[in-house]
Amino acid sequence: MTIALWCVLVAGLMPYLFTGIAKSSRRGYDNRAPREFLSTLEGWGQRANWAQANSFEAFPLFAVAVLAAQFRGAEQSVVDQLAMGFIAARLAYGAFYIMDQGTLRSLAWTVGIGCAVALFIVH
Repeated sequence: MTIALWCVLVAGLMPYLFTGIAKSSRRGYDNRAPREFLSTLEGWGQRANWAQANSFEAFPLFAVAVLAAQFRGAEQSVVDQLAMGFIAARLAYGAFYIMDQGTLRSLAWTVGIGCAVALFIVH
């Protein structure tokens, strides 16, 4: 399996990292009503939950981009580098979101989306 495909797996699991952080941000988590609990969070816990939601939203574009690049026979080392760049950007995005660093968060988001778009056009 290529590094890029491993990155798809990591990106698919990444939202669960952020939701785990959100759920651990406050006592009283109830697994019978997790969405209700998450909707009551404030501060960094709420931002971790928002990072989780955005990670789910960003995943489809990235996964399809990796598959498209590999299907077209793009240079694998470039595909791997772009995929790893996406993962790094998305981890930074989540960290900046939780730390309430809006400008850095937006910059990381842009880098991540840029990597996904680049996967569509790389040769």
